[in-house]
Amino acid sequence: MTQHFTITELAREFDVTPRAIRFYEDQGLLAPSREGASGLRRVYASRDRTRLKLTLRGKRLGFTLSEIRELLDLYESPTDTVPQLHAFLATIAEHRQVLERQLEDLNATLEDLAQYESQCRSMLAENGVDAEPASAAIERTAQSEGP
Repeated sequence: MTQHFTITELAREFDVTPRAIRFYEDQGLLAPSREGASGLRRVYASRDRTRLKLTLRGKRLGFTLSEIRELLDLYESPTDTVPQLHAFLATIAEHRQVLERQLEDLNATLEDLAQYESQCRSMLAENGVDAEPASAAIERTAQSEGP
């Protein structure tokens, strides 16, 4: 017997909103059946649950919804898995390149900030002023904002 899920059950299980699930449906990632007199009640099968799980995993990896849809469609095609794996590897390689460029940019920005911080501390020290109160205030602000 096929297992079925409501939108509320999936939303709770994956810690997403029902609105997000409806959005993924609008994007062609999920295809629930409809029940009820006017067909308003969505009923999700195990296939939809798996697709939602993979969609959320793909989003965490930085894939676009279009890329996720293509990969899911390839995954479900009855053909040989070799083209599917090649497509997945190509998508992974593209995202790795983007993330590596972003990491390089972040590291360069962190280096710039460290230089500016050092210059500011030196200038304050030359004027006999302690630089710690400023950084302590920033730290308190960051802690109060939370993660």
